[in-house]
Amino acid sequence: MNIFWLIISVLLWGFIHSLLASSSVKALTQRVFGAAERRYYRLVYNIFACISFLPVLVITAFTSDHDLYTIPFPWVIPMLAGQLLAVVALMVGFRQTDAWEFLGLRQLSRKEKQPMKLTDSGLYRYVRHPLYTAGIIFIWLMPIMTVNVLAINLGLTVYVLVGAYFEERKLRREFGAQYAAYQAVTPMLIPGLRLRRNKK
Repeated sequence: MNIFWLIISVLLWGFIHSLLASSSVKALTQRVFGAAERRYYRLVYNIFACISFLPVLVITAFTSDHDLYTIPFPWVIPMLAGQLLAVVALMVGFRQTDAWEFLGLRQLSRKEKQPMKLTDSGLYRYVRHPLYTAGIIFIWLMPIMTVNVLAINLGLTVYVLVGAYFEERKLRREFGAQYAAYQAVTPMLIPGLRLRRNKK
């Protein structure tokens, strides 16, 4: 199978994933399912995201592959250490945003919708999307890189960048000036990097 289809499958997965997370789709499901949407949407969304990635893995298994590079010892140590730090950052980030909420389990026992709170402390003090940052670091520090892994990494990176853009738009609608002020002082993905906007 051609690697082209592997890249397309990853991008298609990312597109569907982002579409289902959009405000318009959530509003539609709320009109159809009412209060049930508030309780079950996040959990069903996460389950679907995992299951829908299986075709990508199947396509990967049937796509011819070969190694691009393998990091030798001892240079592999800092890469594995970086991956470990990325995993720790993911765990800390989940904890700071309420992991049960993120997974969709807390909503199952919640009768009324709670107002969203903007998280701007902890890891979110350094970047606006620490989970995305940690995920990108993890996949690109793979000590063994093959053509298929490279294709998946490229697709996932594009998905993260596009997804972050649309998520920013949603957060600006939800938090307004509060999020705009947060954007002004906190980088999106790279700590210490802030793109200056020209003031007219």
